[in-house]
Amino acid sequence: MFVGSQTRIHQLAINMACGDVIAYPTEAVWGLGCDPFNGDAVAKILRLKKRAVKKGVILIAGNIQQLAFLLHDLPAEQLATLRVSWPGPYTWLVPHNDRVPFFVRGNFDTVAVRVTNHPTVQALCNAFGGPIVSTSANPQGLPPATTALKARSYFGTKIGYCPGVVGKNKTPSQIKHLLTGDIIRPA
Repeated sequence: MFVGSQTRIHQLAINMACGDVIAYPTEAVWGLGCDPFNGDAVAKILRLKKRAVKKGVILIAGNIQQLAFLLHDLPAEQLATLRVSWPGPYTWLVPHNDRVPFFVRGNFDTVAVRVTNHPTVQALCNAFGGPIVSTSANPQGLPPATTALKARSYFGTKIGYCPGVVGKNKTPSQIKHLLTGDIIRPA
């Protein structure tokens, strides 16, 4: 990371804890993030994207321990499946057992979770102290931003921006249902 990036990431984590929305680079596209337990912040993301709350959003974490509150009672075989795929560009639908708010999970009995291998996002989640919301940085119906410049063209000064660039993946993460194995979104 660039000199000063750590300081900026730390400040953005504080801003998220205070209810701000930020854009940040992920493995393939820019994402929008916030504190997943702050309903006003998640509502702002949904308004910016023109996305229905019933669709839910992804939680992205810097390490698997940050998702322990959702994963601790999974069978060993399912937990092993997650551990083998993470960190990496794999998003899994796991049972939420009412441990996340409706505005995160949407109309589902599962919540989408991922442990990133992108160093900037790892640093951001670690500075925040837990998982953050991760949804593509674009209004619904428009292509996801792959550069900070494109994210800024969509959202201007309404949000904060994390330093960094997207990873080398060409497509957003695969989404797979942990219990059924069904692929919801291919890689």
